[in-house]
Amino acid sequence: MYAQNKSSAGPRRTGYNRPVPTRLRMGLVMRRDMTFGALGDVEGALRAEGVGLAPISTGDASLMAGGVTVLATATAKDIAEGRLKGLIVPGGSIDEASVAAVRSLIDLARTSGLKVIAFADGVALAAASFGVTAEADGAVFEAGGATPLTERADLTKAVAAIV
Repeated sequence: MYAQNKSSAGPRRTGYNRPVPTRLRMGLVMRRDMTFGALGDVEGALRAEGVGLAPISTGDASLMAGGVTVLATATAKDIAEGRLKGLIVPGGSIDEASVAAVRSLIDLARTSGLKVIAFADGVALAAASFGVTAEADGAVFEAGGATPLTERADLTKAVAAIV
């Protein structure tokens, strides 16, 4: 009925959640059995900060997440050529092949000057690559060292600082 006449008396949409515009693109290292540790699932928090996540495969087994096949939209070449602003490294499977792939992506991000945000056992992998010590459920790694992430507010500050 409201569609038939052009009146401003139609129902109003209140509380409508508009998606946040993407302001930067970061690579998400896909690992089998991905976990973000005590910080929970941070993918939604990153998207709320305007981060577009580009999955990067570490092997065929990594492309299945919760029974859903995820298509990789970024590669190591995107890191090397500067199309990504950072790398998100969740914890996950520790088989030798996938850990080697994760290490190579972290090393490439480090040499390209990108920030690496790591969670769970990904923190230890990133700390080894950056040559620092970090013992936390999450940490931000950059050339100057590591900053621990103890709560989501720390993650929000870290992402806001990325330009």
